[in-house]
Amino acid sequence: MHVQEWLETVPAVSIYLLVGVVIGLESLGIPLPGEIILVSSALLASQHGDIDPVVLGACASAGAIIGDSIGYAIGRKGGRPLLGWLGGKFPKHFGAPQIALAERSFEKWGMWAVFFGRFVALLRIFAGPLAGVLRMPYWKFLIANVLGGIVWAGGTTAVIYSVGVVAEAWLKRFSWLGLLAAVLIGVISMLVLKNRAKKAAAHADGPVLSEAEVVRAAD
Repeated sequence: MHVQEWLETVPAVSIYLLVGVVIGLESLGIPLPGEIILVSSALLASQHGDIDPVVLGACASAGAIIGDSIGYAIGRKGGRPLLGWLGGKFPKHFGAPQIALAERSFEKWGMWAVFFGRFVALLRIFAGPLAGVLRMPYWKFLIANVLGGIVWAGGTTAVIYSVGVVAEAWLKRFSWLGLLAAVLIGVISMLVLKNRAKKAAAHADGPVLSEAEVVRAAD
């Protein structure tokens, strides 16, 4: 059974809770399909009036922010031994190459890595714990965490919900051609969002922090 087919059998309140919990656990550092659950739920909301997309987006944002905050606290307390333990439990996600890549991203982008990391699966899992391990000042982490969580969760919900509504209307008139066009619009929209996130992060590379400043800020 596909994710969306399974979600159709679940009450609306349970879907809100499911989205919040799964995204929260993923943000905490546990590899889970948070984006898949969110996209499937937003698409389902466009087809069923009893699921409010605003509430759905709010639950997803809350889960992302709270999960990242808990991950930050755990990472700050656990330190690097925590990364080693996670590497043993989830070698595909927390192996040495993945950790090295994430650390380089944090060294280059600082708090922008937390913000734009929401749009990248690997950094979405790493952001909270790694920011804590590297002792990023909490106020910087909090700002990037809140803004990133709202933009990613709210934006994804809005885009997918809108695409779903368009697909539903076109499907009645143009059958599978309307659905295909709507899906293409959705895919292009998501690619544009991710491309803009990468470009913005690249522009932030220079003025954000030098490596020496990152070390001083972390201390």
